[in-house]
Amino acid sequence: MDIQQLLTQKVQEATLNLFKVELPSVEFQPTRKEFEGDITLVVFSMLRVIKGNPVQIGSQIGAYLQENVAEITAFNVVKGFLNLVIADSYYFDFFNNHKSNTTYGFVAAADTNGVMVEYSSPNTNKPLHLGHIRNNLLGYSVAEIIAASGKKVFKTQIINDRGIHICKSMLAWEKYGNGETPETTGLKGDKLVGNYYVKFDQEYKKEIEELVEKGVDKEEAKKQAPLILETQEMLRKWEAGDAEVIALWEMMNQWVYAGFKETYDKLGVNFDKNYYESDTYKLGKDTVEEGLAKGVFYKKEDGSVWIDLSDEGLDEKLVLRSDGTSVYMTQDIGTAIQRAKDFSVSGMVYTVGNEQDYHFKVLFLILKKLGFAWAEDLFHLSYGMVDLPSGKMKSREGTVVDADDLIDEMKNTAATISEELGKLDGYSEEQKQEVYTTIGSGALKYFILKVDPKKRILFDPKASIDFQGNTGPFIQYTYARIQAIIRKSAHDQTTNITGIELHEKEREVLKQIQLYPEVIQQAAKQYSPALIANYVYDLVKAYNSFFQNVPIFGAETESLILFRAQLSQWVGSIVKSGFGLLGINVPNRM
Repeated sequence: MDIQQLLTQKVQEATLNLFKVELPSVEFQPTRKEFEGDITLVVFSMLRVIKGNPVQIGSQIGAYLQENVAEITAFNVVKGFLNLVIADSYYFDFFNNHKSNTTYGFVAAADTNGVMVEYSSPNTNKPLHLGHIRNNLLGYSVAEIIAASGKKVFKTQIINDRGIHICKSMLAWEKYGNGETPETTGLKGDKLVGNYYVKFDQEYKKEIEELVEKGVDKEEAKKQAPLILETQEMLRKWEAGDAEVIALWEMMNQWVYAGFKETYDKLGVNFDKNYYESDTYKLGKDTVEEGLAKGVFYKKEDGSVWIDLSDEGLDEKLVLRSDGTSVYMTQDIGTAIQRAKDFSVSGMVYTVGNEQDYHFKVLFLILKKLGFAWAEDLFHLSYGMVDLPSGKMKSREGTVVDADDLIDEMKNTAATISEELGKLDGYSEEQKQEVYTTIGSGALKYFILKVDPKKRILFDPKASIDFQGNTGPFIQYTYARIQAIIRKSAHDQTTNITGIELHEKEREVLKQIQLYPEVIQQAAKQYSPALIANYVYDLVKAYNSFFQNVPIFGAETESLILFRAQLSQWVGSIVKSGFGLLGINVPNRM
């Protein structure tokens, strides 16, 4: 039982004895720094059931707790807040019981249905870009956090590998590629295919201009341009199973998948199962027919099938075209149902940008109306875009910030700053490269994940690698410093420490450590890696304040030296654990 659980019971006991009132709930918060205390009972919230002066009520409860709870040594009341001082013995019990637990804060997965987390979901006509980076980092981290909170997790992506945009890259390569391949060009496959998507757009625009010069209306020219007509024909052949088109499609997609894998490896993300739109685009049609029979959907005179969600504050939504072909909504309905069959899941998390908010509201409502119990636990992890000072990105114009290029730039920036600061003097070139990768990747991930997912981000590569402030490198540097302390002390982590009077700074560190399990649970409930990121930063700030104010190896006794070294090691362990949930590595030397 932690201190908050114990105090909840004792406060309820106190109110029953003192005021003859059964308190339904008890509210605590951390004690403000300007007041003495470790945890604060909010008396104001009790006034709904206990009538009287909040200061007097707080004083009476405080006196009761000091007399009846060994862990409470003192108290003070400030207006409607009862500040409680917790005994050092409690902190030492907590410390000795948990300090060697490398999975502190984690809950073992229950033997129940899991949660599926979808992220990435790229198109095979271009490489991953900066927006995909936020998507992948968010989805992967949320999956890790949910797993740490005690649930089974399945990581998936759906790869958009069919459609007119894919055919544009295919046609451009066929017309202008002269048979070049990733091997002959030295380019990653996704980059090579992406170049032909851009090439298509360039040539298509030329054809439109030529038609406009001949007097054709611009909108009509977009439809008449030979390239777009050829692309539409290629798509028709693909859908008809034309052997040559399918062979070209398979070859170019394999190039892209190999390129994606390189980028995923650099980002440190992975998946349990990939779904492909070429397999799923026909799913959902049978479900729509079943929904028609149940009255969930209705058919218009032209044969198209719709759902009316006006009673839910939304509008009508098309789920099947008049020619019987599916739309994205149909596919998503079918894919969700297929996933529920493939895995035992009690919920799904879709990591998709906020421009799709409306789509997911509709999807979730449809699945509920179709009667799927798991549809009650669907969540759209909606996130804001990532901006750069240069402005908005456009794939077809080739103005996208390539994910690989950004990852490499982060590593190079880390190298430049580290060299300027002289932090890696004496390292071999191989050691330096490893640290540059760790710092650059950590800076990128932390900068993105420390922000609430719903907020838009203006990404500044150089600011993200600052060794001061709320950045990944600052936290990584603190971790490396702790590893140096551990190497110097060579202490025994298993020896229990008692009989020491805690320094205020040590107490602050221990109080911060105590919050970790609850932060993991809250981050899982809110699908927010930002809670983990900012918790780790707060822990590191508390530790650095301890480090600067309390001697470790210069302490008066061996017991103090041992305790402070052990405390340092535990902080390092939690930093590594928390950063692991964010997909960030930590360096032993820096």
